[in-house]
Amino acid sequence: MPTSSFLPIKCVLFDLDGTLLDTAPDLLAALNAVLVAEGHEHFTLAQARHTVSHGSIGMLELAFGTDQSAADLQRRRGIFLDYYQANISRHSCLFEAMPAVLATLEAGGIPWGIVTNKPEYLTFPLLTALDLHTRPACIIGGDTLPVAKPHPEPLLLAAQRCGIPPAQCLYVGDAEHDIVAGRNAGMRTLIAEWGYLNANNEHHAWPADGSLTHPSELLAWLT
Repeated sequence: MPTSSFLPIKCVLFDLDGTLLDTAPDLLAALNAVLVAEGHEHFTLAQARHTVSHGSIGMLELAFGTDQSAADLQRRRGIFLDYYQANISRHSCLFEAMPAVLATLEAGGIPWGIVTNKPEYLTFPLLTALDLHTRPACIIGGDTLPVAKPHPEPLLLAAQRCGIPPAQCLYVGDAEHDIVAGRNAGMRTLIAEWGYLNANNEHHAWPADGSLTHPSELLAWLT
């Protein structure tokens, strides 16, 4: 929880995949579409969940190895992204208790936003399909700027669009690049332990201000 030495939190920013939304089932389906196309067995959610925060390339490297040729990786990525774009919201949803957290923020007049490395052409259709596109005070995609996380600039742009100084923003994410970006932007950061963490990530060593095991615990950081 914050101490008296910190300015009060006036804005909450979220990573998307693995923090705000559980998108792993739909991303796994895209990975399995590639595997089926190449005659391989399906991966289970337990096998692939921890790679979701590393995007399509991370998931494809899990399935096909890091030594695949650049041409093979790009071909497989094309299949992956085409399938995912066409089936982007079949099973994706807000994490448990996140609807109540967002409602509490909105009722308290605290703007919230999204800063993700997911490109805009996937981010906006997903949020629209889930009827979330009009609620955030800002939505920053992975290609909104020439740089993405772990660079701090996307978070600084989010703070600017929300009209809140970075020192009074809180960023919640489930990957080390989230925490590094938030810290370098001068924000407080929290690890979303319900997200797509690997048991070997040693996430407690990340330079965050704290960890959350459940979305509802976020509200204690606003007092």
